[in-house]
Amino acid sequence: MTTQWNPEGWRQRPALQMPEYADDAGLGAVLDKLRSFPPLVFAGEVNALRRRLAQVSEGNGFLLQGGDCAESFAEFHPDNIRDTFRVLMQMAVVLTFGGAVPVVKVGRMAGQFAKPRSSPTETIDGVELPIYRGDIVNGIDFDAASREPDPNRLLTAYSQAAATLNLLRAFAQGGYADLYKIHRWNLDFVDGTETAARYGELCDRISEALDFMEACGINGDSVPEMRQTDFYTSHEALLLNYEEAMTRQDTITRIGGWYDTSAHMVWVGDRTRQADGAHIEYCRGINNPLGLKAGPTLDPDDLLRLIDILNPDNDPGRLTLICRMGDDQVMEKLPPLIRTVEREGRKVVWSCDPMHGNTIKSSTGYKTRPFDRILAEVRGFFAVHQAEGTHAGGVHVEMTGKDVTECLGGAQLIDEEQLASRYHTHCDPRLNASQSLELTFLIAEMLKQQRAERPQAAEAAQ
Repeated sequence: MTTQWNPEGWRQRPALQMPEYADDAGLGAVLDKLRSFPPLVFAGEVNALRRRLAQVSEGNGFLLQGGDCAESFAEFHPDNIRDTFRVLMQMAVVLTFGGAVPVVKVGRMAGQFAKPRSSPTETIDGVELPIYRGDIVNGIDFDAASREPDPNRLLTAYSQAAATLNLLRAFAQGGYADLYKIHRWNLDFVDGTETAARYGELCDRISEALDFMEACGINGDSVPEMRQTDFYTSHEALLLNYEEAMTRQDTITRIGGWYDTSAHMVWVGDRTRQADGAHIEYCRGINNPLGLKAGPTLDPDDLLRLIDILNPDNDPGRLTLICRMGDDQVMEKLPPLIRTVEREGRKVVWSCDPMHGNTIKSSTGYKTRPFDRILAEVRGFFAVHQAEGTHAGGVHVEMTGKDVTECLGGAQLIDEEQLASRYHTHCDPRLNASQSLELTFLIAEMLKQQRAERPQAAEAAQ
């Protein structure tokens, strides 16, 4: 796919958002150890995800990508993994049944430990220390020892990612994702809400459909997909020395080439998408499906240049454009990007990140995201694609299965005074289960409308 590329080539390019380690020898020893570790994901799984995303790029599916803003070593627990997984399963069921589309499920899990930051340092009470960059780099406590980048954290991240993947595979393939158990996926703290009632009604309809299908001889024994699912993992390819150490050549499948075995899919953030930068250089050479964050400052010609670098063969399923404009800019900034990509015939998945462009600081000092602005950006995203005749192909959200109060609004009517009660994020505010489902029902309605309008558009074109 690419020429004159190797996993270390990024080191010859400007590398933004990378920590500086005081112990080079210690870092080198850790990276050597990581190179000897088994891969976390395998080429066959990665290739399967690319095929699924290729269908989405053709308008025959929807990408659901969600999970933690930054995974935490301290919060690593099977219950937390389970709860986030089952909210994602609830969301997928709502989208599949309500929107009548196949859903590709990709978690921001098992590797989302690093975060880009707007400043390399922060100052509190006159004390300046390195910024917290995620548990894979340093600690969140505001003291000099915690904030010193520690290479041994790379090993902890690998270990927790491996354990998380092991549990996710068990959930996805071992019976937890059984459609006959959808009533059991509800979280206790969501019970009694309007969203839970709506989800319960949908589950009743699905159960009736399953009973009918079983009466016709179609059940989980004849159709395994009714009792299990495919679930993939993703994270931002930010810490390139870690990604390089996890890069392997495929010697098993007929496709061959290099794969980043730390995740099925990785993405390049809005702060590190420079065409001549290290992150683009690294990502262009791996066979994984790639995401590219597209913010309001992205020029259409620059986007084309990036597409040509990351997907020179124009392979469907290779590249997902994750648009993060903000509710006040999506209607203005997104159409020029879509028109340019469509004019040049580039094959991409268009996905909406309604989180990062809608972050504010509350009057109580907490970083938060108003839920109504999140909904507004999603509505704008779909409206633009409807106007342009293109496929709104995905959503990318920071969410959790925990009972948090980090984003304002929603059916629970979380206000600024309530933020402090259960504000647990290590970095950015996340949707809780109720808000995630509320958003998903809105998307399902718009997907259903998009699907209904497609035949009409085809007839008009004839």
